[in-house]
Amino acid sequence: MSSNTSIEWCDHTFNPWTGCTKVSPGCDHCYAEGWAKRSGQVQWGPQAARRRTSSANWNLPRRWNAQAEAFRAQHGRRQRVFCASLADVFDNAVEREWRDDLATLILNTPGLDWLLLTKRIGNAGAMLGEMFLNGPPDNLWLGATICNPDEADRDITKLLRVPARVRFLSMEPLLAHIDLRLKCPNWSDDIVMDPETGAYECCRACDYTGIGNDIDWVIVGGESGPGARPMHPDWARSLRNQCEAAGVPFLFKQWGDWRAPQPGEEFDTSLGMAQRVPAFIVAHDGSVHCFHNDQASAGSTPMLRVGKKSAGRELDGRTHDEFPS
Repeated sequence: MSSNTSIEWCDHTFNPWTGCTKVSPGCDHCYAEGWAKRSGQVQWGPQAARRRTSSANWNLPRRWNAQAEAFRAQHGRRQRVFCASLADVFDNAVEREWRDDLATLILNTPGLDWLLLTKRIGNAGAMLGEMFLNGPPDNLWLGATICNPDEADRDITKLLRVPARVRFLSMEPLLAHIDLRLKCPNWSDDIVMDPETGAYECCRACDYTGIGNDIDWVIVGGESGPGARPMHPDWARSLRNQCEAAGVPFLFKQWGDWRAPQPGEEFDTSLGMAQRVPAFIVAHDGSVHCFHNDQASAGSTPMLRVGKKSAGRELDGRTHDEFPS
């Protein structure tokens, strides 16, 4: 029953096929593309064929499912399987027959919770309808990757249109401040957010307070790897506060390669990449500077590039490992 992944929010990863195409700013430094280039197992991009994985790999979920009762007795919960960490289930370049085979596998492993995370949430409704004629099963969780406000405005409503027992957001890499407010029919634009809690005071007619009625889980993380972009701490804090106010489970996955300086830690942003530990000023809009200026004054913070392991995953002195029930 050992895990085959180091990803904090799942027990296993399963790739029915590999290969993908960049469709989002979050894809700019895709770790899966890097893996593909290093391994030589699959080409990447719009003209490249997707590669189905082996029969032995396809048998792994059945093995995990056979251990479902023992796992639940030991851990008090079900196993979570992240499906397609090196691909996208709802990729147009994937053959429908492969998705049908995946649907059969999901139906035949009811002891597992299948987490389908996509950057193509607009395809999910139609493709899931083809995969599951009676609707998605209860062991399917559907997630959308959201990196910036444009994606939030465009894709969260698409996610909410698709039936799923659990809907979640993976906000990694988080590239900007994001307001997860989903407007109710009686919303008033003059309502403001409480800066202390991240909560909105909605109209008294409906008591709607934000995402809690629609989104079941939020995962947040900074970027790691070559070219990693720093995440402003206030972006993560705001999402934590919004989730807390709305009663939504919040998981802080990682800072990524960058973190704020620790008390008493020496750094010099004017040297930028020249010093042993690179240091920069990150403005609230995400722009990066070597020194304070008009653009990088209000709300800016120094960030040091120390690597994913050293940066850790504590937010304001604690880990956040909340999951939907």
